[in-house]
Amino acid sequence: MRLVIQRVTSASVTVAGEPVAAIDLGLLVLVGFGREDEVEPTPSSMLSRMARKLAQVRIFPNETGRLDRDVADVDGRILAVSQFTLHADCRKGRRPSFHPAADPTRAEALFTAFIAELESLLPNRVATGRFGREMDVALRNWGPVTLIWDSLDA
Repeated sequence: MRLVIQRVTSASVTVAGEPVAAIDLGLLVLVGFGREDEVEPTPSSMLSRMARKLAQVRIFPNETGRLDRDVADVDGRILAVSQFTLHADCRKGRRPSFHPAADPTRAEALFTAFIAELESLLPNRVATGRFGREMDVALRNWGPVTLIWDSLDA
């Protein structure tokens, strides 16, 4: 599982010209699953661990500018967007291979379970794009602050 986390002042997702989700202050999180996640012996523990880390990451400033507040502390929200391209293999040629990405059916089940974990930690603070759809994602990155997490390293 790979996450690209961006601290934002706003973010939104539009599908086929229709707005499907929007947040103000919070985190835009791109979520991708790889083939290794299909064989994860206990995917629920990995999803729980990553959701907990995300809910508790302290990347919002306090009154003195120190980054010691999490998304709930600042009354923020999370917009999670599935993105299989996070597992692209770009080592050969000019066209990325997406073979390392998880099978779409398995990835959708993992994404749905991850969102459920997040929502259990942050009720009414999680929005999503549309799995498997082409989406227009807009954001105003605040900082900029961007983190990349891999479940194999976390």
